[in-house]
Amino acid sequence: MSTDAAPKLINAEELAKLMQVSERTLWRLLSGRKFPQPVRIGRNTRWRLAEVTEWIERGCPHG
Repeated sequence: MSTDAAPKLINAEELAKLMQVSERTLWRLLSGRKFPQPVRIGRNTRWRLAEVTEWIERGCPHG
């Protein structure tokens, strides 16, 4: 199985930079369920880059 098929996951710091917001704002948005929900891997929280990019391209819809 090729690792290229695995979705690219990004952490909160990378996501905040991508969205041009602070990490604090990012977590506030997450608690309000305003953007794609993360994937939890043990104690780590990650987001699927493709899912976040698609959400941004759609104009960041709420809910």
